[in-house]
Amino acid sequence: MNLCTAPPAIVPRSMWGKNKETARIVIIGAGASGIAAATRLLEQGFRNVRILEAEDRIGGRIHTIPFADNAIDLGAQWCHGEQGNVVYERVKELDLLDRTGNPTMHFFRSNKETLGEDQAKALKNFMDASSTLTDADYEGSVGDYLTQKYWKEFPTMDRVVAKEILDCIKKMICSSDACDHLFELSPQNHLTFAESEGDPNLNWRGKGYKQFLRVLMNVQDDDPEDLGVLKGHVLFNKRIAEINWEGADELMIRCWNGDILTADHVICTVSLGVLKEQHKHLFVPNLPAAKVRAIDGLKLGTVDKFLMEFTEQPMPESLLSFNFLWLEADLLELRGTENFWLEGICGFHRVGHQPRLIEGWIIGAHARHMETLTEEKVLLGLLWLFRKFLSFDVPHPKRFLRTQWHSHPNFRGSYSFQPTYADELRTGRWDLESPLADVSGRPRLQFAGEASSRTHFSTVHGAVETGWREADRLNEFYKVRA
Repeated sequence: MNLCTAPPAIVPRSMWGKNKETARIVIIGAGASGIAAATRLLEQGFRNVRILEAEDRIGGRIHTIPFADNAIDLGAQWCHGEQGNVVYERVKELDLLDRTGNPTMHFFRSNKETLGEDQAKALKNFMDASSTLTDADYEGSVGDYLTQKYWKEFPTMDRVVAKEILDCIKKMICSSDACDHLFELSPQNHLTFAESEGDPNLNWRGKGYKQFLRVLMNVQDDDPEDLGVLKGHVLFNKRIAEINWEGADELMIRCWNGDILTADHVICTVSLGVLKEQHKHLFVPNLPAAKVRAIDGLKLGTVDKFLMEFTEQPMPESLLSFNFLWLEADLLELRGTENFWLEGICGFHRVGHQPRLIEGWIIGAHARHMETLTEEKVLLGLLWLFRKFLSFDVPHPKRFLRTQWHSHPNFRGSYSFQPTYADELRTGRWDLESPLADVSGRPRLQFAGEASSRTHFSTVHGAVETGWREADRLNEFYKVRA
């Protein structure tokens, strides 16, 4: 055997002799998918693994902060389901989760009237049964489907109140799917999503979703900033200016601060919103047409939160949540004022393990406008809303926070969905997921993150699965070469 014989020409020179110990892997983003990919790679024997994180913290759209009696999540908040949920599977024996329950819904009208209990229960049952479209042959949007089904279900209900309720239900479903309105939501968003059976709203006992990241990283220390097995592998404040994947040789990553790194493999986990905004100048050369179609066709919606801490809980003991029903005349009046954005609010509820908090949700274009306002203006608008609808007093909170996921340059949104526009483009998450490889089959530029999950998009467990998927892809590549 001639030991001086070069490897086959199909293998790029930079890859001659590469193995798990020498292959340079750079992961863009230290969110759930990036952390999942990095920890999996290290478990599989890879040694040269780095995460470049634009923020000064890990977590991405998991952002746990101290607040009120313990901690709150500005981003991902609940573990959604049990069976088929890798988050639940990883922590189920660790006593980290608690059941939130499924509280009775209460509806307040803008004239302070409340919906009857029986009526509210019937509407909740309708929403639970109809929030997911299951008819594979249906042609139209989820909005079309839900509207038709609603009027068939409640033909005798007072038309005025029924319309108010339908508008409210649509907003609540939008908050789950992150769309601006249901008429842009593709049925494929529901048909392809795999629900995880079990409790859909498991909470983290007041310690926040960051507990799961600590489990992933195998953190043993009580230090909240400990990175466990990722210690020394994460570089913070490294916002990416360019990923050059030209040719078949090494990739070059240039950061905004001028730092340049080279790699054999790059796993990009940035949000779909960042890809939409930056892909044209972020990647050199430009991404293939199929990838661009997926980025253009899919959408990252905006769902924001309001968090209010009080000296004591202002909601009556019997009330766990409430939603708003706008009388048409009041809504028309609202739209002519600077508080028009209040129309996008879905409702408010108590927070598990936080006895003095209430939390609210706002969606879509109204949320994006709210993000541009001062915190003081937002709070004044919310207090006006409470006075308009509620029969009990809500005082000025002791502390107030709102999220701004769309405005943040490192996120540009909350979580993804498939609009009807993606259907028209004949694209989907499979095109976003697909890696860009060289002629030898080496995965050079890979993509992970919740938006690239085919069945668990918009969830943390989906993000984690995609990180593992890309780590396993590299593991299989080097297993064949071993």
